[in-house]
Amino acid sequence: MKARDLHIQNLIQEGEHQMLDFKFEISDSRRIARSLAAFANTDGGRLLVGVKDNGAIAGVRSDEEIHMIQAAAEMYCQPPVHYSTEEWEINGKTVLEVIIPKDKTDKHKAPDSQGDYKIFVRVKDENLVADSVLIKVWKSDKFARPAKIAFTEPETLLLHYLSENKEITLKEFQQLARLNKRKAESILADFVLVGTIQLVQTSQGTFFRLTEETSNI
Repeated sequence: MKARDLHIQNLIQEGEHQMLDFKFEISDSRRIARSLAAFANTDGGRLLVGVKDNGAIAGVRSDEEIHMIQAAAEMYCQPPVHYSTEEWEINGKTVLEVIIPKDKTDKHKAPDSQGDYKIFVRVKDENLVADSVLIKVWKSDKFARPAKIAFTEPETLLLHYLSENKEITLKEFQQLARLNKRKAESILADFVLVGTIQLVQTSQGTFFRLTEETSNI
């Protein structure tokens, strides 16, 4: 097997994960924009176009797919997502590798299934709408806003709850401390910023738990 072929075969053997996605075909620029934005907003990653979900190489069907990726990045991502491409010929079939670096400056929005622009993140092999607390963490980090931890009753209740329970959701914290959503989000974001609490987002929802360093104290 040629070294060039081996590169793609090695990627395919990894399977889809947080930094790798397979696309049998590109038929919807809006949908692919979500993948591009999610990669750029998280850790960067690669799209392999012309590869089925099971890893079988089908090949890129037409040059139109390349144009649709460009439209996704430039027209349907706000701001546009930077990317590069490589074409690989394997057994007479073309695999298009789309490489998206992590954007350390901006967060990108893309249209959801309803056409509303949202910030997406990559979680395992899924593109999810970024959690509201995570967005607050990003904004504070971007503008170098210091976290403000005042150990009043809500903060004390939160830490006590997490010392006895594995995790808590935003809604549960609101009910526990009798806070409105905005205030609860701010408190959780500050604890995440100082490294006391970890935010874990999944396809089932988002929860918060003590970091390993905090729980060992």
